Amino acid sequence: MPRYWLMKSEPTCFSLDDLARAPQGGAPWDGVRNFQARNLLRDEIHAGDGVLFYHSSCAEPGIVGLAEVVRNGYPDHTARDPRSDHYDPKASPANPIWYMVDVAFRRRLPRPVTRAELAAHPLLAGMMVLRRGCRLSVQPVTADEWRAVLAVAGCDDPLNASEG
Repeated sequence: MPRYWLMKSEPTCFSLDDLARAPQGGAPWDGVRNFQARNLLRDEIHAGDGVLFYHSSCAEPGIVGLAEVVRNGYPDHTARDPRSDHYDPKASPANPIWYMVDVAFRRRLPRPVTRAELAAHPLLAGMMVLRRGCRLSVQPVTADEWRAVLAVAGCDDPLNASEG
């Protein structure tokens, strides 16, 4: 049974369009440097899970599209690359520390679902993404929240439909 997640990214760093342009529409979700999010990537998120793609730190933050996890968690190689912005000198092959999953583009939402809309919706107002001080880039989403977001966006067949 798939689970659901919200993954946040600044569109100037990695946008839904970047994911859509990736080879076969998929890319690693790398660079996560928070232990709570790392544990989700390593232990909880699995291929087949649905992803709400959220643009943050932009003029109108919100959920803009859907992705699917296509590879379970594995060590984040950028932690061992001194040229990477995500380099961690404590990471090694024997002790990778950081993990990532691969995600694939599935579709843009017919329209973005903004933070204001999330906050105003009775089923969505409690989402982790709205909590003060919550900066996790990877967050769990309930099945009810997933369905409510899709309903607000006007999206029927979330992972089986091609881009609209």
